[in-house]
Amino acid sequence: MKFRFLLWMLGRLMAKASRGNPAFQQQLLDRDLVFQLHTLDGKIARHFIVKNQRVVSQRGSVAQPDFALGFKDAAYGFATMSAKNKQLAFMQGIQNKDIEIQGNPALVIWFQGLTKYLMPKKKPAEKKAA
Repeated sequence: MKFRFLLWMLGRLMAKASRGNPAFQQQLLDRDLVFQLHTLDGKIARHFIVKNQRVVSQRGSVAQPDFALGFKDAAYGFATMSAKNKQLAFMQGIQNKDIEIQGNPALVIWFQGLTKYLMPKKKPAEKKAA
């Protein structure tokens, strides 16, 4: 359930960023593709459509995604996608064959770069009065 929610939320965040974040929109420039995140057993899947500098996500799988990331199960997918060091978690998962990449691996790297634009901006720490 957590993984399904995480994928849904990822879709919402990317859709919002594609409408109002110029840096995120720049990453979508000249991109027209479909990618998918799913569990290897096929029980959970969500695909993301990138077109005209916008991102839309839909439940379920798609026949021919430009790339897909398959996680061994939902718990592993959630742990990897919410890890502090996502890059390390992904690399270990790919090495251990707990994550399968289908399609163009360069697009996976592009996708990982997109996620940095989705984090809320941290407000500067206020100075405490002495």
